Amino acid sequence: MNSLDHKFAVAPMMDWTDRQCRVFHRHLTRRALLYTEMLTTGAILHGDRARLLGFDACEHPVALQLGGSDLRDLAEAAKIGEEFGYDEINLNVGCPSDRVKDGRFGACLMAEPALVATCVAAMKRAVRVPVTVKCRIGIDDQDPELALDALARGVVEAGSDALIVHARKAWLNGLSPKENRDIPPLDYDRVYRLKRAMPQVPIIINGGILSIDEARAHLAHVDGVMLGRAAYQEPWRLLAVDPEIFGEAAPHATMQGAFEAMMPYIEAQLAQGTRLHAITRHFVGAFHAVPGARAFRRHLAENGVRAGAGIDVLREAIACVTQRVPVEAAA
Repeated sequence: MNSLDHKFAVAPMMDWTDRQCRVFHRHLTRRALLYTEMLTTGAILHGDRARLLGFDACEHPVALQLGGSDLRDLAEAAKIGEEFGYDEINLNVGCPSDRVKDGRFGACLMAEPALVATCVAAMKRAVRVPVTVKCRIGIDDQDPELALDALARGVVEAGSDALIVHARKAWLNGLSPKENRDIPPLDYDRVYRLKRAMPQVPIIINGGILSIDEARAHLAHVDGVMLGRAAYQEPWRLLAVDPEIFGEAAPHATMQGAFEAMMPYIEAQLAQGTRLHAITRHFVGAFHAVPGARAFRRHLAENGVRAGAGIDVLREAIACVTQRVPVEAAA
């Protein structure tokens, strides 16, 4: 069973974890496993692959998340992802959006565990890098004890190298995608029981985890933790990942240091025609609760969106705030 280090990962989030976001996160932690936003097999097979799949070498280790349910398409998309250099291919069986349901991929596939297992087997045959699955504990009226067990055992038997479990149901009938992120109750114990039942399988827990301290507590029960919205909305927390989770120094002592190290990348992107706002939109929460944070956000909001906005806009915004040290106590 191939495997990357899944001890700490940053969750894939549609429209959020693009390549600019991932480069930013990589400057905050060397060790976290980063994921792309979910890309459908159709987009990869028929779209602009360079735009969709291109990434900077600094992002490694980075995983490509796929959405789909056609065996041949998933195998081909996985192979293309491997050729682009991704370190892992992940199949999404957890996203509850209406678009996902209509396309027969995402969380609705929890109702078809045999199909998911067949998809995983096809992807495993197509690539040499690890293949993993991200799922919920169940959907709608499913019994999580039965649903999660059936899916997990099926995909593991098919060769899945790890299972990432969002520890709440998805209600495809009755709740919006936004409501599905918060309203269904979390059931971390269900994920812990899965790990006890499948001790040989890397099990990563996801959902509602708000801090590095909480992540450390989960690691007493499972193999890894995936942080989602907390990592995106308050990215300063990622400065504590390497020292607190891996016992290693953070890449930079402060958020300012991370930004300074990122400047050459930003300048290169601007020279290629990328708008500053496409990069700085991911920085909004960088200085949460730090004096000057509001001025930082305001300066980027007012000036970063202007045509031709340059690196000086970011430097002026950073000058508005005090230092952010890589400890959770800073909040």
